[in-house]
Amino acid sequence: MNKIFPQGDGNGNAAAGTKALPGGEGVQTCVTLMNRTGFLCHDRRSCVPASRVCDGIRTCAQGEDEDEAMCRDVPQSLPSFLVARCGDPTSWIYSDQKCDGINNCGDCSDELSPVTACPPCGPGWWRCPSTVFKYCDCIPRVLCRDHTQHCSDWSDEYSCPGP
Repeated sequence: MNKIFPQGDGNGNAAAGTKALPGGEGVQTCVTLMNRTGFLCHDRRSCVPASRVCDGIRTCAQGEDEDEAMCRDVPQSLPSFLVARCGDPTSWIYSDQKCDGINNCGDCSDELSPVTACPPCGPGWWRCPSTVFKYCDCIPRVLCRDHTQHCSDWSDEYSCPGP
């Protein structure tokens, strides 16, 4: 079940930082089934992952995730809860791409401090200094013991217990 976090004062007034869609509906955040930031559709049941908002595909039944005003000048026109800034202030990613194990910013600022505080590697990951640009401090365990170096210290081949 999706978790819903309404933003407003209960009287239909949007809270600071929210954006109103045409028709007076306030934009609301929710938590997806994958425990990521999402966009709550007008049906109040569907939670669209942040990275699927303004992607050219109508995911909400009424298409509000592709609203013209909201998608006109991305990322400036997006609600702030859908956007995460990278170490380079001119770069951004969708908020659900933060702490996902992938180097989405290109400088690992979406995975490492001081820009981002991510939890330790999950159970499907191995912590090591990665040699692969796609990853930062953790690699998927499926890459362990595959006879290819993915960690600068070779721990993925000699220490990692594998998948």
